[in-house]
Amino acid sequence: MKGFAGKILIIVQNLPVPLDRRVWLESRTLRDHGYKVSVICPTSKEHPEKYQLVENIAIYRYDIPFEAKGFLSYFAEFLYAWFATACLSLRVLRREGFDVIQACNPPDTYFLLGWLYKVFGKKFIFDHHDLSPEMFLAKFPHRRGVLYRLLILLEKLTMKTADVVLVTNESYRDIAISRGHKKRDDIYVVRTGPEFKQLAPVPAEPALKRGAEFLVCYLGEMCPQDGVDYLLRAAHYLRHQLGREDVRFVLIGGGPAVPDLQALNQRLKLTDKVEFTGRLPDADVSRYLSTADVCVDPDPYSEWADNSTMNKILEYMVFSKPIVAFDLKEIHNSARRAALYARPNDISQFAQKIDHLLEDAALRHRMGAYGHRRVVHELAWACTHTPLLAAYARLFNRSLQPPVEAEIDVKITRSLQQLQLADKNLQPSLM
Repeated sequence: MKGFAGKILIIVQNLPVPLDRRVWLESRTLRDHGYKVSVICPTSKEHPEKYQLVENIAIYRYDIPFEAKGFLSYFAEFLYAWFATACLSLRVLRREGFDVIQACNPPDTYFLLGWLYKVFGKKFIFDHHDLSPEMFLAKFPHRRGVLYRLLILLEKLTMKTADVVLVTNESYRDIAISRGHKKRDDIYVVRTGPEFKQLAPVPAEPALKRGAEFLVCYLGEMCPQDGVDYLLRAAHYLRHQLGREDVRFVLIGGGPAVPDLQALNQRLKLTDKVEFTGRLPDADVSRYLSTADVCVDPDPYSEWADNSTMNKILEYMVFSKPIVAFDLKEIHNSARRAALYARPNDISQFAQKIDHLLEDAALRHRMGAYGHRRVVHELAWACTHTPLLAAYARLFNRSLQPPVEAEIDVKITRSLQQLQLADKNLQPSLM
């Protein structure tokens, strides 16, 4: 039997796999290049199984018996998840084996597990998904006290333990250098580009608009820091200040903030205009995004949001959709001319930008075509995954195989062919 290029254990606590798109993309890419991949993550309503073998990737899950909302409950969740992960890691070591642990944050606590296994010759990779100190401030503003300083310390210890660090963009790379004191050569920028096999345009379904002329879509997790409350207030402004009764909003995704958002939606008397779908399969997400006229990212300004790449932006661009967002650094770096930008946290201007796009079909088309072309040729996973392979090639003392570079062009070509077949009207064009 042919051996593996190496055995990898990926740990993620924030989302279950395969719902965590980045982790699933990484897992499948590493598998495709000869690595044996195992994953430890929590369960969810969609994935309650404690063990699954999915596409030859072994997934081990644990239950988290409560929903964290305050300081003590967050601490209890992290502690519980850490010990559950440590126990499952022993099971994975016995049943699957691993040479490398790749820990994805938040939280920044799995360096302790990395330390333990490094004693036995294992390698440790830190996959830096989120800025935990900045995310804490986004959730609990003006609390730069002991807990904030503790999060800074945990991040530094995680960086110090890591043999290499994977980051999602250049802003995170700069923080890893300045705050984490990592050498530039130890950091690999692996952008979470979309993969067209999972999300691809399909013919629009006007029935999804439920009788409205226009459909505005939001896609993503709904946590307190994600700004979906800003979107609801913008929808209220659009209806009551700008007089638009021809717009329907669909909010796709789950998260701990959903009950509060649904209550706010009722108080704003928008239940006839706003639909919460919950998490949906990729096929249904594709139906809604293919039908949408405008897509939105209402993340308000925070240090976390300003420095973070929002996956939803790139996913909107796959569907050739114009975007409205607040003017944040990394959102601008991703979307560029595919978005209209409102002043950060300015709800009325956010609504006005949506209104402007709804009034100008030609502008919507130009912005969507530009974004589609940019994501296909620059930001798709086929273009951005090579540093991931380079990081692992370094740890296993192997050279990155030449076919990988050529493979990028092949995947891009296949992706374009799939998109053209799905909807000829979405063919990328130059602006």
